[in-house]
Amino acid sequence: MLREMRIESIRVSVINYQRVVILREKNSDRYLPIWIGPAEADAIAMKLQGIVTPRPMTHDLLMNIIEALGARVNFIVVNDLKEDTFYAKIILETDGRIIEVDSRPSDAMALAVRVGVPIYVEEEVLEKAGIVIDRETRKPKVSENLSEEELKRLQAFKDVIENLDLEDFEKK
Repeated sequence: MLREMRIESIRVSVINYQRVVILREKNSDRYLPIWIGPAEADAIAMKLQGIVTPRPMTHDLLMNIIEALGARVNFIVVNDLKEDTFYAKIILETDGRIIEVDSRPSDAMALAVRVGVPIYVEEEVLEKAGIVIDRETRKPKVSENLSEEELKRLQAFKDVIENLDLEDFEKK
């Protein structure tokens, strides 16, 4: 089952200075942190802030090519998590055909914000890596259905959430 998400924020981890995009499930307090590169973080942030560049950036170029070929982006989906790596697909439509294109989540999200399409995450991915902020303790809670090995691998994501300013989350 797909869950609609929105980009809550893009943060820099105080642990390792890497960028992380924080997705928030629509109508829920469940979050999904995904590490992204600085170029993709900038591409997403620039579009969300309405910054216009004089020449097309990489994701603008991708959008222009898709449109020039007569296709359109329907939505993107973060569809898997394997060995600490998230996977995504860009769902295109052209001539009545649906085409799924493998993508890094960061590139898919940068494209999604440009064309204004929904961002979805598979429920299975949210069950593995989704985080809920406990209202009483103000600490992140991860799924109880994870093995010890999965919990260990997701510790980096939990560390990022624990070091975020949780008051920012409660304002939204």
